Amino acid sequence: MKKFFALLLITFLTLGLTACSIRKEHEQKEITFWTLQMGDFADYMYKVIRTYEKEHPNVHIKWVDVPFSEGEKRTLAAVMTDNPPDLINLNPDFSAILAQKGTLEEIPVETVQDFNPEIIEALKYNDKLYSIPWYATSAITIYNKDLYSKAGVLRLPKTYKELAAISEKVKTNTGAYAYLPTITENDTMVKILNKYGISEAEDYPKAQKVFEMYKNLYQKDLIPAESITFTHREALEQYMAGKIVFFQGGANFLTMIKENAPSVYEQTDVTEQIKGPVGQNDFSVMNFVIPLRAKHKKEALDFCLYLTNAQNQLELAKMTNIIATNSEALQNEFYNDNSTLEAKARSISAKQINRITPQLRQRRNQKEINTLVNSTVQAALLNKDSIENLLLKLEKEIGAIEQ
Repeated sequence: MKKFFALLLITFLTLGLTACSIRKEHEQKEITFWTLQMGDFADYMYKVIRTYEKEHPNVHIKWVDVPFSEGEKRTLAAVMTDNPPDLINLNPDFSAILAQKGTLEEIPVETVQDFNPEIIEALKYNDKLYSIPWYATSAITIYNKDLYSKAGVLRLPKTYKELAAISEKVKTNTGAYAYLPTITENDTMVKILNKYGISEAEDYPKAQKVFEMYKNLYQKDLIPAESITFTHREALEQYMAGKIVFFQGGANFLTMIKENAPSVYEQTDVTEQIKGPVGQNDFSVMNFVIPLRAKHKKEALDFCLYLTNAQNQLELAKMTNIIATNSEALQNEFYNDNSTLEAKARSISAKQINRITPQLRQRRNQKEINTLVNSTVQAALLNKDSIENLLLKLEKEIGAIEQ
């Protein structure tokens, strides 16, 4: 009899635990999901969310769209609480900072096999993955065909060295500058140097030839004086005014040119972005992260992989000028279309995504490093000291902040 009651008790306990497990598995879970300034695509976002919820009836997606300017501040505050969003849309720079602080969940690499492998590799921090790519951009070279023809140049420049070499001929024959390099804007110069294989503190003394190239152009008035103060938006205005022949930027700038300078747009064509001797392309990407303290990490990852699958990425790409990060989507005929100028730009940009390594790795004090590099190139162009001395000083300053 005792054995019978013992078995009965065990049976009831087992059934009770199983019932609890089933209830827990099917209980409603709310996934809080933040994006950065995606309000213009609300119809698309709600469509994806509704479809996912229909396929996962126990999951409710609470979408919050955050203004871009507030993204970093609000995210930093949120991830330090005990109730952060489950999934957050960020840029890789800030994602790397959060990974350094130990506030992000590591993403299993086996879950991201469907994405472009070069992008996945570029997103890793300390050989670990803390983010999932959503969409990318890769700058192209936009140029004025009429001015290029008048310049009498034999072929389109493909490297910074070739672009520098034709600058004098371009200005002599057209009266316009070949280009306006915004070399003190954010990480522009750091990215250029990376294309020369220069990224670590000890590499900077090797940058002398690059700095000398820009100093020579600046002092001979072959790049505008505003090269050390202008942003890419201001450089675009110079292009639309016919004052520069080549402009580096995303395919989205073609729409601005078409709307604001239709006569210049009629003379516009596109080609690959300018490279350095290493041969890789620049790219930018927006990604998702899952906070370490998120309550529904498994469900957040599942929804994220759904949102970024080939079908959903391609649908978003067709509404915008972004490049998919999903390998299947990148092989779609949408990225092999040259029927219009915009389609040609999109096709070039998508192909560039397949050659982005060695990619610049974000470091703990990257913003300070960018500022130091920008100050150094400005001092070099303004002839405040010898380039050799300036680069030796830069090496020491970067070394000091990295300790």
